[in-house]
Amino acid sequence: MALYAIGDVQGCYKDLMQLLKKIDYKADRDTLWFAGDLVNRGPDSLKTLRFVKNLGEGAIVVLGNHDLHLLAMSQGNLKHAEKDHTLRDILKAKDRDDLLEWLRNRPLMHHCSERGYSLIHAGLPPQWDLATALSCAAEVETTLRSDAISDFCLQMYGNEPNCWSDSLEGMDRLRFITNCFTRLRFCDKQGNLALREKRAPGHQATDFLPWYEIPNRATQDERILFGHWSTLGYQSRNNTWCLDTGCLWGGKLTALQLRSDKPPKPLQVSCRGYKKP
Repeated sequence: MALYAIGDVQGCYKDLMQLLKKIDYKADRDTLWFAGDLVNRGPDSLKTLRFVKNLGEGAIVVLGNHDLHLLAMSQGNLKHAEKDHTLRDILKAKDRDDLLEWLRNRPLMHHCSERGYSLIHAGLPPQWDLATALSCAAEVETTLRSDAISDFCLQMYGNEPNCWSDSLEGMDRLRFITNCFTRLRFCDKQGNLALREKRAPGHQATDFLPWYEIPNRATQDERILFGHWSTLGYQSRNNTWCLDTGCLWGGKLTALQLRSDKPPKPLQVSCRGYKKP
């Protein structure tokens, strides 16, 4: 059995099929991990979502910001909806309820102790160790799977608070956790989230560092796979691997083969490109 972790697909179904052909994927043999953002902006979000859902236990999917945006739209939060015409096919589909129910039950973080890897979409604040990260993820996951999902989806947008404290409560706490897992790129040198900074590393304000470069990060000894940051390209640094290689923008779609006896091996296909950077 082979295990592959795949970067942001964002509705690029044909490119995903091309990648699976390249790695000689067999559904009855192999397992796929997806680093979030299955949907939005690409041409085939509905087809992508149906395909991955139908893989059943053969696929592990963590939620990304675009996946949460789809859930928010389904709950009546139409903020930015005019930009998200690629999600309307899902919301109008006959099987929309099944698809959305499946999606809201995906985790924000997956940890496999046997393989020694954790999978997230975006980042982790430097204060969290692995146990704290998993516990915080579970708080939001429980909310998404409950009747509180509507209120959550109406209030999840925003950049505050940007400083972690275990005393955070209510929606402030849930928003901070959600922003870490689905939006984080940079922190300041005190470990506070810098969510407004979206430039590529090397072009950011001097006070900011990529989250994985913050000194004494509590998860620095954990192996973490993430997506979300297409301008990074594929990289392995500080026990982290970035899997978002800009498929949507005409870059590549990456599958990282996770092997117990050898270093991870990246496999890639060139993508058509459906958006201009």
